[in-house]
Amino acid sequence: MSDHITRRTWLATAVTAEPTPITTQRAAQLPAASPWPTSGRNTARKDLRALTARGVLAAVDDINGRRVYLPTDGSAAA
Repeated sequence: MSDHITRRTWLATAVTAEPTPITTQRAAQLPAASPWPTSGRNTARKDLRALTARGVLAAVDDINGRRVYLPTDGSAAA
């Protein structure tokens, strides 16, 4: 079995480790220490949307009207 990890799997793990809800801006900053350091805001937005569709994250609106993402119980199914 290979140790191949995808960008979205890596992001799901990083988001789960964060102590606060994740914004798109924060998700765009996380890959700086990953194998995908040049991933930008648009890529982060698409990845967050895909992880939400898979049930890994839950998208909620915070009190400032911004969308934030929280890990769900299914966070291992990236």
